[in-house]
Amino acid sequence: MDSFFTMRRILVLAIVMLVFSQSCTRVSTTDIGSGLIPAVDGVNTFDTTFSVITDSYEDFDTVRVYKSDNHVLGAITNDPIFGKTTGKLFFQVSAGSYPFATQGSRDSIKIDSAVLILSYHGSYGDSTQPLKLNVYEMKTKMDPFLSYPANYPTVSPLEYYPTPLGPTKTVDIRRLGDSVINRFEAATSQIRIKLNSSFAKRMILDYDSSNAYKSDSLFLTYFAGLAVIPDAIAPANVLVNINLADTNTKLALYYNTATTGATVRDTLVTYLKFNSSTSANANIILRDRTGSEVVKHLSATPKSDSLLYIQSQPGTGVRIRVPGLQNLTNRIIHRAELIAEQVPDDARLVLESQLTPPRYLLLSMYDSLNKHKSNIPNDYVYDMTNGPNITDFGGFIGYKSILGYDRVGAYWFNVSRYVQGIVTRKDTAFNMILTAPSNDSLYYSNVYPNQAYKQITYLSPGVGNDVGNGRVRLGGGTHTRFRMRLRIVYSKI
Repeated sequence: MDSFFTMRRILVLAIVMLVFSQSCTRVSTTDIGSGLIPAVDGVNTFDTTFSVITDSYEDFDTVRVYKSDNHVLGAITNDPIFGKTTGKLFFQVSAGSYPFATQGSRDSIKIDSAVLILSYHGSYGDSTQPLKLNVYEMKTKMDPFLSYPANYPTVSPLEYYPTPLGPTKTVDIRRLGDSVINRFEAATSQIRIKLNSSFAKRMILDYDSSNAYKSDSLFLTYFAGLAVIPDAIAPANVLVNINLADTNTKLALYYNTATTGATVRDTLVTYLKFNSSTSANANIILRDRTGSEVVKHLSATPKSDSLLYIQSQPGTGVRIRVPGLQNLTNRIIHRAELIAEQVPDDARLVLESQLTPPRYLLLSMYDSLNKHKSNIPNDYVYDMTNGPNITDFGGFIGYKSILGYDRVGAYWFNVSRYVQGIVTRKDTAFNMILTAPSNDSLYYSNVYPNQAYKQITYLSPGVGNDVGNGRVRLGGGTHTRFRMRLRIVYSKI
């Protein structure tokens, strides 16, 4: 043990001599902040904890759901902490190639049915409660080249006809993994919604290659698309992920016909599918926080709060200030870590197990003048090949046993090089924000000394969170038990 500490002291002394021989600014460009974290012994290595000032705000950043992303559909009607959420789905379908005609002899066609099939990719919330869905025909003609924001205002500009295309579908989330095996397909994870026979007749018989199916653009003048809307009255507490680009999503048209000159009839199916190149999509996610706990804690201007609320986009975020950091004297920073912990809801532990925290939180700075997020200098590093260094920087949720609880969500962020720059070069100590991103962007500055290099970098749901998925209540800087804090392990120079 003595030899270990002797070697460590020699290494630290060598580093200090190198620093003073080439200037103190060299400290921040070493790997000290992440690679050398010695034990705190109170003689050579120390630690200190900085208090933070925190509060919550509503995140008005525009959020978009792109064609290949999972779309959220459903309703959360029982969340006393964050309020209600409604996810609505709008999209177009296409025959693929035009002019288009159904198979067989049209004079012999007998209508069977029309079934809307949606590709299911998991759920968020209480999967034991049924979800009721209605399908409508779009009135608004959508633009396939426009990425519609998910956080439209309550009055949506996307309109649909008021009469459903079929009876209300009751979805049992627990059965969606069951196999669907018939003559035409063998699949799982499908939501199948049967539509009216009158709609099936229109799509199979009334439309043909001389009118609606003559071209793609002409088809959209006849049929603008589909809207899938959760029942506004039925209680539910679940959001399901739907992927439109998946081959499992399609409008299936079943009919019976005899081929020309044949006497034997056959049942056939024609699929109209979402076309990633030519079809439009929109996923509108509405948050209604009326009467919820979070309303009392959202503030347009910074203030101090012991409870913090983060809801995945479109949602809420947290502002963080660290008083005194700018005046910290020069020292070697071995580790500087921002720690955030979930505050359990003792009265609603079952609900907490269903409405789980976001899997990823992003710590960044907000430029209020230019209205964009920026990376934490020198610690959040983006590589064109490998993307962001999230594994080193932090943000993914972890769990720990603490204060009598077996499983408390926690987030850690490594800001060692950022703090080293503040104490060594007197870089600016910025105010920070914490959000739960889906598709998001960062105004990125490269690491010191090449900070003049700037670019826009992007996060996707594959790195962050599926849109609408996740919410968490954290302890703020003044919370008595689950306090957010900045811990610094350092050595004196």
